[in-house]
Amino acid sequence: MFIPKYSITNRILRDIGIVEASREVIMNAPLVPAWEAKFRKEAMERTVHHGTHLEGNPLNAEEVRDVLEGEEVIARDRDIQEILNYRNVLKFIDGIAIQIGSSGAYNFTIETILEIHKLTTEQILPPESSGKFRIRQVVIKNTKTGQISYTPPPAVEVPYLIEDLVNWINSDEARATHPIIKAGIIHYEIARIHPFSDGNGRVARAVATLVMFLDNYDIRKFFSFEEYFDENPMQYYLTLQAVSNQLVLDTHERDLTPWLEYFTEGVAIELNRVKEKVQRISVDAKIKDKLGEQVMLNERQMIIMEYIHRHKGLSNKDFRKIFPDYSDDTVLRELKFLRQKGLVKKSGGTKKAIYVLK
Repeated sequence: MFIPKYSITNRILRDIGIVEASREVIMNAPLVPAWEAKFRKEAMERTVHHGTHLEGNPLNAEEVRDVLEGEEVIARDRDIQEILNYRNVLKFIDGIAIQIGSSGAYNFTIETILEIHKLTTEQILPPESSGKFRIRQVVIKNTKTGQISYTPPPAVEVPYLIEDLVNWINSDEARATHPIIKAGIIHYEIARIHPFSDGNGRVARAVATLVMFLDNYDIRKFFSFEEYFDENPMQYYLTLQAVSNQLVLDTHERDLTPWLEYFTEGVAIELNRVKEKVQRISVDAKIKDKLGEQVMLNERQMIIMEYIHRHKGLSNKDFRKIFPDYSDDTVLRELKFLRQKGLVKKSGGTKKAIYVLK
């Protein structure tokens, strides 16, 4: 039976504290629907881009965005297919989380992992390999030196190892484990087992994300921890391999603590980024108290508020920077609304006016 071995260190406790504090701000931030949709869309785009780039996909963030929006991109068919596939994976795990709802009474299955792999590798691997466990021994090599850096378990053991992991996911112990710790454990174990001939990293991260969603830890779907991993892929792979290559008699004796420290730090950094972004465009609580009501701003008004907050003021010449596709009259109408609501004040004449937070 799979029983993960790890210690809760001060470093992990610190980062879990950051995660919880950031989550609280994000979950309770007053955002209009347009901004909520924008954050979710951006998180999905970042997840797809960094999640595939980490595995060698050469498309940049703008090209990924164009692919997702149906625009023509000059690239290999495989690279484009990987982008579309990973978007389908995210839609799949989102659908499962919505279906189960907030009951928390889910029963995770091996078939879910296989379906995620099938979606990940559709039209990339042959049908007999897509959504199927590997049947051959594989090794992980250093692409520069050609040296073997890690040898996963034999193919014959894969179904039993995954079954052990799934049983643990559904156990009382796992249900009592903090969602971030649990996600890190699942990510590591799938990467260690390396159950497929290709797509193991994307599957590991997708399954970890799904389990967080099922534990009601979706955090408004504003986050993407793939970006943290992709910022320094060498550290990502070396941390995984360092744990997997520990010299132990039994695989269950491997100490996951170094990986979990790395993983929780990544989640903390990502959620702190999201928190700061949310805070910049959320209406200050003091303003809400002053007006006696929540001010619901549209997207243009939010952009103006964010710009003034960041730059300490907005002048007429700045209109073109933030709204190249809108007329000055449109921007002035939005500013008039913000002034009427007591959020912004104007100083100076018409041509040299400066708008600042009130």
